Amino acid sequence: MKQALVGMSGGVDSSVAAYLVREAGYEVTGATMRLFDNETIGVTDKTCCSLSSIEDACAVANKLGINYVVYDMRPDFRREVIDRFVSAYERGETPNPCVACNKYLKFDRLYELSAADLLQTEELSADSLSGSEAGGQNASDAALDIPPLSIATGHYAVIERSPSGRFMLRKGSDPGKDQSYFLYDLTQEQLSRTLFPLGSMSKPEVREIAASLGLVTAKKRESQDICFVPGGDYSSFICGYTGHEYPPGDFVSTDGTVMGRHKGIINYTIGQRKGLGLALKKPAYVLDIDVAGNRVILGDNEELFTSELTASDFNWVSMAPAKSDIRASARIRYRHHEAPATVIPLAEDRVKIIFDEPQRAITRGQSVVVYDGDYVIGGGIISWED
Repeated sequence: MKQALVGMSGGVDSSVAAYLVREAGYEVTGATMRLFDNETIGVTDKTCCSLSSIEDACAVANKLGINYVVYDMRPDFRREVIDRFVSAYERGETPNPCVACNKYLKFDRLYELSAADLLQTEELSADSLSGSEAGGQNASDAALDIPPLSIATGHYAVIERSPSGRFMLRKGSDPGKDQSYFLYDLTQEQLSRTLFPLGSMSKPEVREIAASLGLVTAKKRESQDICFVPGGDYSSFICGYTGHEYPPGDFVSTDGTVMGRHKGIINYTIGQRKGLGLALKKPAYVLDIDVAGNRVILGDNEELFTSELTASDFNWVSMAPAKSDIRASARIRYRHHEAPATVIPLAEDRVKIIFDEPQRAITRGQSVVVYDGDYVIGGGIISWED
């Protein structure tokens, strides 16, 4: 029987994903990643992958009659997600930790741990789990086959396979819930063993299924915050996590005129207007962060608009790396509308993107994701140029 490990965060989406995968004929094991202790991040709220969410996920697994396991991934999460998050803010960037969590933990480390467990039971061969049948990241399209162990999650996205054999990532059918933006960094090998059972569904449909099954997560509210920073107070979290004090410095205009004092560079992001603590004659916005000089550069809203950016660590998803310019649409953050642009390859993992119209507040550290219609061409980490 085909086997699937379903990542269960303790929310309604992953709960219904587990049910749908079971109904599709898989032998299912629900798995929750224990990522942190509530005390570590200084909260008592119920957040995804917290201890209270583990209880909810376990209750759902019992209700569905599937196996359930908790993997202690606190060291991995600290190293791959929180430390990267903190370092990015210290560099004057605004990171996207959900992308890192997907890349390094949900679709990588979680699979490795599950595969190791299955090997101990001698249910799968080492060769089949190592990816030798599925091919590595740079394997040819035709060499990729579905492995006997799959990872399933509650993401709203769709995986398809092209006639050539390449795995393609498509937007979820519900525009309001589509999460393809957060999945652009998945490799061909990872896509080959991944299931997204909610890709063609809407949120109301998911909740209806959960309610019909009597799952405890059926009416559970969604968190809009980063899981380890509930409430969104990033600077307080960073200070508490590192134990560091980030020194104040100058707010300056683009011509170098001092406009006031800031509270430490980790408190600011490109495009920010509120919370500056300045009494000025007109609104001022953060245009840039000068880490070396410990300065925050302010200016008018109009100065936030730029047409070009470069993206590093660019991962090509639904097509092989381009050798020449391509026309596409690009999204510079999750809730941003896609905009027409030209994508210019600079190296296999680095591109320049030139938008037809200037975009507001292109922000270093965020992800830019490039689309061809509903299909994710690829994505990378933003650095912007004048």
